[in-house]
Amino acid sequence: MPEPATAPLPAPGPAAPLPAEVLLGLDREHVWHPYGPMPGRQEPLVVASAEGVRLRLAAPAQGRDELVDGMSSWWSAIHGYRHPVLDAAVRDQLGRMSHVMFGGLTHEPAVRLAARLVEITPEPLQHVFLADSGSVSVEVAVKMCLQFWRSLGRPEKRRLLTWRGGYHGDTWQPMSVCDPDGGMHHLWSGVLPEQVFAEQPPPGFDAEPDPAYCDRLRALVARHAHELAAVVVEPVVQGAGGMTFHSPGYLRVLREACDEHQVLLVLDEIATGFGRTGTLFAAGHAGVSPDVMCVGKALTGGYLTMAAALCTSAVAEGISRGEVPVLAHGPTFMGNPLAAAVANASLDLLLGQDWAQEVKRIEAGLHEGLAAAAELPGVRDVRVLGAIGVVQLDHEVDMAAATRAAVRAGVWLRPFRDLVYTMPPYVTGDEDLARICAGVRDAARAG
Repeated sequence: MPEPATAPLPAPGPAAPLPAEVLLGLDREHVWHPYGPMPGRQEPLVVASAEGVRLRLAAPAQGRDELVDGMSSWWSAIHGYRHPVLDAAVRDQLGRMSHVMFGGLTHEPAVRLAARLVEITPEPLQHVFLADSGSVSVEVAVKMCLQFWRSLGRPEKRRLLTWRGGYHGDTWQPMSVCDPDGGMHHLWSGVLPEQVFAEQPPPGFDAEPDPAYCDRLRALVARHAHELAAVVVEPVVQGAGGMTFHSPGYLRVLREACDEHQVLLVLDEIATGFGRTGTLFAAGHAGVSPDVMCVGKALTGGYLTMAAALCTSAVAEGISRGEVPVLAHGPTFMGNPLAAAVANASLDLLLGQDWAQEVKRIEAGLHEGLAAAAELPGVRDVRVLGAIGVVQLDHEVDMAAATRAAVRAGVWLRPFRDLVYTMPPYVTGDEDLARICAGVRDAARAG
């Protein structure tokens, strides 16, 4: 007797969306959110979809079912959400391959991306190590510098110098060059490698460099040169460490001091790269070229996680002459084709338009829209540079109250410490930019 035919199983379809209250219950029970306790104390908003500069909520919050994104998803989504060019790049690459290991293999998206990054970054940078995230790219950059000096027979050069007020990520070596007192990582003091810290640069992008500070900076590099592998700093804008701006002149001082005393210079452009400060890379304000540069965040337009550490031929050749002539680092998803493909498309979008004019337009809108915040009680400072707007309070911000006020205004912001700030997508229109500024003012007033 023949076996009965087995009916083919239906193709699996997308799961039915869970109600917002069910998602929040599961989230509260299982999901550990960044920089928060477990379980969380503040209920997150559930985003159902996003398009352009708008986040659509699964359930209304403060009377709003849609918010204008003033954060570019932690500064990465410079083209907004569901951009048709970026969507198409991911779909096209998905039809070829989503991933393949990078050890012993290569592929066009990663090769094209590396060549493009070399083309648009300062001239001495010729070699590209693709990493998973910004923090990991800083980790790789530090490893490059340490291994460079070890390969040259100078293993004693193993410390790093930075200035206070910085933030470079949450993995081990990056934590060691974050601000040791005011940052998020003071818990690990005594455990992390002990680095050399200069005073925080005097504030003011347009301020003339302070000669006395420059002398102290030079002297500190000189005093520790025998043990320094590298100086690691964020150029012009110190991001998550306090959203402060400093004169590009201090980068020139560091470049000269590093050259004089045989110390490598690493610039962390993860937050500042790809136009955010008004130049393609913030080092361009100073006309300075580093030995190693880290990029990330906006690299893929906010679509997928990817970062890179670029270095000069001198650094690469120094490592390759050593006892261990390889850079011993290899993330599983290094050079991921989906991320590389969308990064290429994002760079095409950015560089195929007058991005500098768009950033200038946003800068003008932020100046106009945030000026009134200076008159609010409790506001210490208001500052704008490129597509970055910051309102600094004279007290710790009440994050819950400030967030509620911004949401009531129809805006998504993420205040922290004493700051209410915005870094909007470059595609933000003037009307939405005005709404973001109103949200920042309301959050500052409530916080």
